[in-house]
Amino acid sequence: MSPKTPSRATSRATARLRLTALAALPVLVLSAACGSGDDSARGTQKNDDIASVPETTTASPSADDAGTPSTRPAGKSAFYDAQLAYVRCMRVKGGYKDFPDPKLSGHLDWGKVEEISSRPGQMEAAKGGKNGVCVDELQKAMLAEPKRDQQKDYESMLAHAKCMRDNGVSRFTNPTMSGGNAQPGGDPNPASPTIDGDSPAYKQAREACKTKLLDGLDGMQ
Repeated sequence: MSPKTPSRATSRATARLRLTALAALPVLVLSAACGSGDDSARGTQKNDDIASVPETTTASPSADDAGTPSTRPAGKSAFYDAQLAYVRCMRVKGGYKDFPDPKLSGHLDWGKVEEISSRPGQMEAAKGGKNGVCVDELQKAMLAEPKRDQQKDYESMLAHAKCMRDNGVSRFTNPTMSGGNAQPGGDPNPASPTIDGDSPAYKQAREACKTKLLDGLDGMQ
């Protein structure tokens, strides 16, 4: 199999490490404080107006106003509100005008986020924007996420890993449990990938197995 490009490998590794991203957020906050005034991936000028922060169709961004997510569905949670604030920041301050709306559950569509972050020069789309411009909003959204059942997450990722192997991705590893938390499986060596995530066979397997993952786990492995 041919190796992945560095940008795709980096974005995929970033998506898989979202379970432990909270530990890295203080570092990102520090880098954001030291960043330059041009905080967008496309040169958009910095905007200081940050939204405050208080199951699975993806809403499409408005063609008329790409900087504003669709209206909040009735009865949705603080988690959904926090994700809306993060999406708004990524579109307006981050410069990612096609950053996807959160799902009705409040979770992001990480398949679309990963697709954006795999583009040349846009890998920051998966980690709070250039210079961490939206890290505050990202952190608030992560903290607002309802507590997950780690055993169910593990079982879901295990079923997904088995499905991937059954569909031809023989090196796809199982998830593990560490300290009571489910840790993703996938490529046995994310730092130097041995699985070609751009191959037709891999994409076909992911499509066949995507229903095995619980909401919020897409992009985790």
